[in-house]
Amino acid sequence: MAMEIHQSAEDYLEAILMIKERKGYVRSIDVATQLGVSKPSVSYATKRLRENGYISFNEDGMISLTDSGMEIANKIYTRHKLLTNIFIKLGVKEEIAAEDACKIEHDLSVETFDALCKYAKEHGLDEE
Repeated sequence: MAMEIHQSAEDYLEAILMIKERKGYVRSIDVATQLGVSKPSVSYATKRLRENGYISFNEDGMISLTDSGMEIANKIYTRHKLLTNIFIKLGVKEEIAAEDACKIEHDLSVETFDALCKYAKEHGLDEE
């Protein structure tokens, strides 16, 4: 099981995954823009993530997720997409649905999330 990591670290890993899906590569500036934080904040966070083995940098300074980083990013991103989708299906505007998903995706217990997944599947709320 992956070590417990801080919510902001999860945010960074998720952002890296989202940027990678969108652009095909990830630079520190992309992460800063995505999360609305300063370059120094990104430098500090990515240094810690690298030390913990969640990301790596290539010689051009591009950021890649390691297997353990990808595992965490995928878990959070999957939660994010499902929660956003459920909120939209409930009639919440897309932008607000995504913001609210962000707020609760880290704090939701596994039990509650699994129950939501099951409910979503049974009621056809998990389709894109």
